[in-house]
Amino acid sequence: MAELPVLDAEEQRVLGALLEKQRTVPDTYPLSLNSLRTACNQSSSRDPVTEYDEQTVEQVGRRLKDRGLVRIVWAATGRRTLKYHQVLDEALELSDDERALLTVLLLRGPQAPGELRTRTDRLHAFEDRHVVEQTLTRMAERGLVRELPRRGGDRDSRWIHLLGAEEAPAAPAPAVDVLSHGADARDERVRAAYDAVAATYAEALSNELTALPFESWLLDRVAAHADGGPVVEVGCGPGHVTAHLADAGADALGIDLSPRMVEEARRRYPDGSYEVGDLRKLMRPTTADGWAAVLGWYSLIHLAASELPVAVSGLTRPLAPGGWLVLALHAGSEVRHVDAWFDQEVELDFVLHEPADVVAVVKAAGLVDVEWYRRGALEHRGETSERLYVVARKPS
Repeated sequence: MAELPVLDAEEQRVLGALLEKQRTVPDTYPLSLNSLRTACNQSSSRDPVTEYDEQTVEQVGRRLKDRGLVRIVWAATGRRTLKYHQVLDEALELSDDERALLTVLLLRGPQAPGELRTRTDRLHAFEDRHVVEQTLTRMAERGLVRELPRRGGDRDSRWIHLLGAEEAPAAPAPAVDVLSHGADARDERVRAAYDAVAATYAEALSNELTALPFESWLLDRVAAHADGGPVVEVGCGPGHVTAHLADAGADALGIDLSPRMVEEARRRYPDGSYEVGDLRKLMRPTTADGWAAVLGWYSLIHLAASELPVAVSGLTRPLAPGGWLVLALHAGSEVRHVDAWFDQEVELDFVLHEPADVVAVVKAAGLVDVEWYRRGALEHRGETSERLYVVARKPS
């Protein structure tokens, strides 16, 4: 392999965009100057988001051409338009799996193996996170990437490419341990936070499903599966998800740790059924041998990873044979601490969970037919995390 090129940030973005589009839109590749500029500046799958003008992209392209990393060619058909074609993969003798990981690292900076597996799905199919780690280790041996020291609160190390001048590592963030004072103290902080924001939270989110077509589709599937049978949402908040299920025909009950949230749910949906309760103490319904579906709809987001197996087992146990467990979580590998939420002072930690880890816990609980979905953050709604949805069935 030739000596590694040292690329500035603009060169990294241009080469990353060309590598990506060569795989995802081969019919329009090589890219025209305008298409390359658009690819560099797109608002999704880029970190940071840039605003390069055509002159900047053209200058970068010519620099890369002079270094033998880009070819500038005339369009084969139609108007005589200059187009840009990367040859970095040839220069570095990259295999398909290495090429996919390097592409995403160039476009999005340091990332954990689980993030890389998800974000390379259109470029190369990695069987699981461990295969990603094996490829990264091989690339590290070739000097292409390096593993970064794990930051406080992170469950996995991140990896960085070595095709640019390395920045000084940021000071480690203080570790966030959601169980540092015990589970009971954490539960009390969660209850107090949700009590404090109940009214403003309900006002802000009660109508959110009208703008969330995927989530509405999934909830309608749950109601159809239940076929009038009992369904429970643990951690129901202001009750809008439970109400949606009831409107779709389910015999739905909402349970929440926060008394104020239950008050809001009862006030907003007086025909519904809402109770104060703990998801870890879920019982079977009084009208049937088990629940047709149990939903943990963003109710596990304050639990540490070590608590998930017990929590998922507790939600699985009262399911009827053939019943569904449905989970909604924030996807990722960090813990985010907030001191203010909905204009209230709180002390609250949000735990992001890796999809592969959650799926493994669900399977370990004895559930089958596991399916999961990961969607990007909806920036227009102010979301700052990707979302994970898991559906699984208790064997009949």
